[in-house]
Amino acid sequence: MSELTTVARPYAKAAFDFAVENGALEKWNDMIAFAAAVATDATMATFLSSAETLEKKTDVYVQVCGEQLDENGQNFVRLMAENGRLKALPAVLALFGELRADYEKEVVVDVTSATKLLKKQQDELVKALEKRFSRKVKLNCTVDENIVGGLYIKAGDTVIDGTVRGKIDRLAHALQS
Repeated sequence: MSELTTVARPYAKAAFDFAVENGALEKWNDMIAFAAAVATDATMATFLSSAETLEKKTDVYVQVCGEQLDENGQNFVRLMAENGRLKALPAVLALFGELRADYEKEVVVDVTSATKLLKKQQDELVKALEKRFSRKVKLNCTVDENIVGGLYIKAGDTVIDGTVRGKIDRLAHALQS
């Protein structure tokens, strides 16, 4: 676990709990995503490292975020700025997303195939994965011609390597043993 993740965890949890209480998960996700994008901007990073006072850094940061943040979002960003944690915003966003997915009983599944999957194939895959994970599944599909055929599926810590390349690698390893 990285230091930024450790720093970000309590902020993500607090933002998530507040968003759930107020029925504003989507809104908070969008606000944190915008604030995280600002935090990763090179110009903003240069400014934050060169600004004289913490108050000036905070005020400029909140002004840059402008109307993208409501009053509560601005207070959240101010708190992070006052504690010198703005660099952790991308990690806050990632953790917020994990908490949201867990809350909504959703899992994001990365699927890599040798060719683009047809809509029917994606629908069948979603149905099978929802049954396996007992959760709503959101697919992120990518194409990698190097896997030859089959699918490489990753959902959190779970990996299913059904690729031809993976099978060849396992066979080669078994023959070497």
